[in-house]
Amino acid sequence: MAISRSENMARIKGKDTKPELVLRAALEAAGLHFPEGLRAPVGKPDLILAVPPTAIFVNGCFWHGCPEHYSRPGTREEFWSKKLRENVERDRRQTVQLEAAGWGVLHFWEHEVYGDPDGVVLRVVQSVAGVLREPEPMWRVIRVELLDPELRLERRFWVDLLDPERTHVVEGRRVTKKGSRTHGA
Repeated sequence: MAISRSENMARIKGKDTKPELVLRAALEAAGLHFPEGLRAPVGKPDLILAVPPTAIFVNGCFWHGCPEHYSRPGTREEFWSKKLRENVERDRRQTVQLEAAGWGVLHFWEHEVYGDPDGVVLRVVQSVAGVLREPEPMWRVIRVELLDPELRLERRFWVDLLDPERTHVVEGRRVTKKGSRTHGA
């Protein structure tokens, strides 16, 4: 018997996800360690480095509005649009508050961790050494409008994580799964 969508969503882990474990292993192999029991003053980063205090977030492409891979759900569009906006706003609020408290903050997409773990490790090492700041802008999808169901065209509204006044609109074929768009776009 198939499980309901609600049951499926309840099974999604929020801690020790696969991309988080992959990144932790890669960073530990590079000599970085994550002491047990460290907490950030704001939010719940996926990984925390003690010195300098650095919060690392591994963002799921669906849950945090990845410009490359966010796939608009076909049902309950209002619910999912609201959930996406709330997630992006929470990401923004936590990032701003952590930086104001003197913390370094790094965000990585799950596809970055899987696709280029060495590049992610390099960015963390450079950040901790003080030679890298988070790239600008950090785009997030906050809304998707269906333009033509037959052609599967949609309009995607992006916002910069740290500057909500900076926006971008992209039109194209519906993103259907990680790393691909429907053919013909």
